[in-house]
Amino acid sequence: MNATDARRELFALVRRAEKDGLTTLIHKHGERVVLAPLDRLPAARKADAFPSHALSAAQKDFGELVTLAAQGRPQVLRRSSTPIAVLLPADATSGSPSSETAAPPSAVLAGGAVTSSNDQDRRSVPRRLASLGDAIGAVLAAGPETGPTFGLSGLDAATGGLQSGRLTLVAAAPNVGGSLLGLATARRTALVDNRRVLYAASGPNQADIMRRIISAETGGDYPRLKQGRLTPDEQQVARELAHAPLMIDDGSELTAEAIAETAPYVEDLALVVVDRLQAAHNARLPLSGDRLPNASQALAGLARALRVPVLAIVDSADPALLKLLDADVLLTLAPADDPGIVQVTIAERDFGVIGTACLTPDLLHARFLDTPAATHAAGAGSEEPARGSGSAVERELAEAALPYTSGARQGLPASLTHELAALRSTLASGDRAALDELAAPLAEAAATSPRLPDTAEGQRLAAALHAYAMAAGRPASAQHAETGGPAVSGNTRAESEREADAEAEVEVEVEGEVELQPGDEQDEPEGAPFPALKLLKDAVGRSKMHPIKVIRGEEREGGPWPLISEHMDGEPRWVHPDVTSTRVPYDRPNGKRVRRDQLDVPDTFGDGVLCLIDRNGSYPSACSAVPLAPNKLLHTGPLEEFDRAGAGIYLIDIPQWSRTDMPHPLGRITDRPDDAGRVWVTTPHIKQLARLVRDGHLPAMPAIHDSWTGKANESLFKPFYEAARTARADLIQTGGEPYKAYKTRLSIALRLLWPKRQEQKSPFWRPDWRMSMVAEASVRHWTVAFKAVQEGHRLIALRNVDAAVFWTPPGTAPDTYRIGTGFGEVKAKFIQPGQMIPEGDD
Repeated sequence: MNATDARRELFALVRRAEKDGLTTLIHKHGERVVLAPLDRLPAARKADAFPSHALSAAQKDFGELVTLAAQGRPQVLRRSSTPIAVLLPADATSGSPSSETAAPPSAVLAGGAVTSSNDQDRRSVPRRLASLGDAIGAVLAAGPETGPTFGLSGLDAATGGLQSGRLTLVAAAPNVGGSLLGLATARRTALVDNRRVLYAASGPNQADIMRRIISAETGGDYPRLKQGRLTPDEQQVARELAHAPLMIDDGSELTAEAIAETAPYVEDLALVVVDRLQAAHNARLPLSGDRLPNASQALAGLARALRVPVLAIVDSADPALLKLLDADVLLTLAPADDPGIVQVTIAERDFGVIGTACLTPDLLHARFLDTPAATHAAGAGSEEPARGSGSAVERELAEAALPYTSGARQGLPASLTHELAALRSTLASGDRAALDELAAPLAEAAATSPRLPDTAEGQRLAAALHAYAMAAGRPASAQHAETGGPAVSGNTRAESEREADAEAEVEVEVEGEVELQPGDEQDEPEGAPFPALKLLKDAVGRSKMHPIKVIRGEEREGGPWPLISEHMDGEPRWVHPDVTSTRVPYDRPNGKRVRRDQLDVPDTFGDGVLCLIDRNGSYPSACSAVPLAPNKLLHTGPLEEFDRAGAGIYLIDIPQWSRTDMPHPLGRITDRPDDAGRVWVTTPHIKQLARLVRDGHLPAMPAIHDSWTGKANESLFKPFYEAARTARADLIQTGGEPYKAYKTRLSIALRLLWPKRQEQKSPFWRPDWRMSMVAEASVRHWTVAFKAVQEGHRLIALRNVDAAVFWTPPGTAPDTYRIGTGFGEVKAKFIQPGQMIPEGDD
């Protein structure tokens, strides 16, 4: 065969030489060599007798080795350190080795085999030809193809599963779920079919893979599993999976050649999964950047050599890149018009597109689900069963909620998200009893009229929640005006309770936070108690770095801006795992019913009371030294280490946090990882992690896989902070309307850093500034609480950026906090265990 084909088939040819003693003629532009067994050159078994090459290196440089061998310089091929075959000149005139080392190859047979030195008759052996009848007989005798499948009926029907000897590439942009498709195939093959899988992980590590498997198999929330919190059932599943035939290689310097060298030693190998090929270059990841075409070629050769399917994931859907990778089968994942659906396009090298399939992403549980052929319309009170168990109303609610429970869309309260995710998992399991148990809390959540995004998805979910509440006999009150959802009139006490629940979901608000209104972007009038916006504009304008206050509209759809979300605040929203938190009704003095927390502390905590800590001015305090990039953020890509001279956003692995007496340092950021288990964070959280590593609370800094940064400045907002601190000291003594106006204008100014609605005018549009400021407040809040825990105080809840609850002796606040009314100081209240936590005041 020619050298190109031989290079592709090198592993198979070497195996034929090693095990069967067969020799292959290889030609390249007039150069002729033979790939022969070692008995053709016994001296090749001696160390350093001839140049030798590992198989992976030989495949990479095969053309050069053919030239050297044709010139009379034998090239030894080895597996690890063991010689297994040799490249020799095919023609006696090309300068073969002397008779002292080996008999030279003297003739080449027509079938590609070379005669031994003792075979002098030079008989021509014809190539073996097979008739069509022979081929048909072989196919019929082999029976139906029983290769690995994805375990997703629609996709398996469209692809026919994975075929032996072929490289299948799954291409998907980040956050679409490509890695989860590779994981689905590995789970199906190893856990259901009990066949051996080699899972080569260049992106996630083995701990990430196992958590995703447990989450997908049990329906447990992946973010919770990442914190190491497994239920007894999940622990049992993990123990049962211990003997599954799934081999994981997440070692450093993982190359396609290393995978190809390892795979032949895996007995009864049925599938190789490579997760993943990274389009962006990363010096620490060999399977990235411009090395991908060669890696794809090596993986295709591995599939042919071992006659097993190889499934590789690439984190890009760029057609130009995919053409270079030249897979046998290409599966391209892309979001469909329905945000709860991912469409898979299947193409083969020789035929182009051969089919499509649709999948439903369930990112909360690290998996894909089959998509129903048609979505059932939800009708109030209808009990007609839909796909699987559950009524049409239940099924429609689960489908309508999918964009939010999967993580593709944001904007739901956390409690409602968890209830809806539980509904979807329960429907998938077909457990009617579990559905009945879920009905009461879900109906209550559906009847609370939560704030929903003003989008098509939000409106569909509002209608589904309304239908569910009606079917459960709990009519919902008027929906928030932004949703456009159905409204039900009434002024009953139950409706007041539902309003209370809706209000309770807006717990991200801290002291004085208000919604923006038209006209808020105007400077305060002369004589205002506190001209917050004017002071903030002056502080930014005073900087010698010439900050960019507004990112132009045409730039907001690209670059770093779509990567920034509210979840980057890192708010903890945490309750001690041994403490029970319950929402209870509370009547305000004005007669309005709201909901507040009630914390039940176990007897094992001993005697004590709840000490409620309320930090003063968390957001303006953060402005004293928040690290920001005043100018444009530039794409700085992967970083070897955090550069303190820069500020911006960073894509990192979520560090492991094993403590149960404190929430994760990244707070709710950990709830929304991407397919590779990574999250985007701002500079305050990067600096926080660096401090924790320095102090020995974390073993190492997480890798920075991508970044958008600019030159850092920590004093941009400091003049604003100084003015706010001085005004607070004066106005808090005055109280009344002037102090309320101060808090309102302070909140408006900081919210105008990132107005969410397109129609809201503002002198600013810097999401990175806003989220860095909020993240700095979260970091400070967490850090002070951690210091108290380190000194022996027991934390039982940490919420938002200003609220903490400790278990203390009566009248004794943790001595790590400063009691007072100034910025950075706190108020402390004490209530008996089991009592409702009152609403905060100033």
